[in-house]
Amino acid sequence: MATPLTPDALVRALRGEGVRVREHGDWRTHNRNHKGPWGPVHGVMLHHTAGRDSLAVCRHGLPDLPGPLCVGLIAKDGTLHLVGYGRTNHAGNGSSAVLDAVRTSKAPPSRPGPDAVDGNARFYGFEIENLGTGRDPYPAAQLDAVERLSAAVCRAHGWTGASVIAHKEWTRRKIDPSFSMPVMRGRVAARLGSRPPGDHTPSPAYAPFPGAAFFTVGRRDALCTAVGRRLVEEGCGRYEIGPGPVWTEADRASYAAWQHKLGYRGGAADGVPGRASWDRLRVPRP
Repeated sequence: MATPLTPDALVRALRGEGVRVREHGDWRTHNRNHKGPWGPVHGVMLHHTAGRDSLAVCRHGLPDLPGPLCVGLIAKDGTLHLVGYGRTNHAGNGSSAVLDAVRTSKAPPSRPGPDAVDGNARFYGFEIENLGTGRDPYPAAQLDAVERLSAAVCRAHGWTGASVIAHKEWTRRKIDPSFSMPVMRGRVAARLGSRPPGDHTPSPAYAPFPGAAFFTVGRRDALCTAVGRRLVEEGCGRYEIGPGPVWTEADRASYAAWQHKLGYRGGAADGVPGRASWDRLRVPRP
């Protein structure tokens, strides 16, 4: 629990963490504070836009949802566009159990409870430019910016990586953002460098490379599902159904798309994981 940072303190924290910031108009005073207090704040909530060219929408809102819709929008190139500050229309009501987990630096429950708490008053909200279809990639620069801005806010307040949650973890009504939050919380925790006493959040853990021979069609293992989910998050999923626990030709095609994304061509993009491409995928340990 904390008093929100001043706008200037936020900008200093963001730039100190290496975030590329662009400020828009009167963002420092553009908010919905007349609808209720903003704060005390407890964490950072991440969203995806489910559309493109979202800057104007994030700043001005929609016919049935006045803006601003977030503090800032993270573009594909990793630029953070600041559009509002204070209470913003980003979270809506959500789970008191999730809020309790954030307050105590614990991982959120696997399924949020009933919508009972106003999240607009209690979280910094950030939108991430992405269609949310599973085929629209999150570029490395964009995910790096998400990691850095989350760490910047957490560092400024003395919070842990467990203070960063997804909209989909806050309420059953939402599915955003469409990437792994345990992985992102692990990245934030690693950037923060340490966990304070009493924080029992599991340390981030990525699956070790099992070797190319592991990935034969028909192999059944939970790791196959974990790999497929990461490929979907990177916009490389080529599945009609799945991913699932059996390594299939669809998995090979999806991994080949990942290899192409990394710049591999020809026989180097054959859909069989190698050490270098595996390390860059960051598959969470199943």
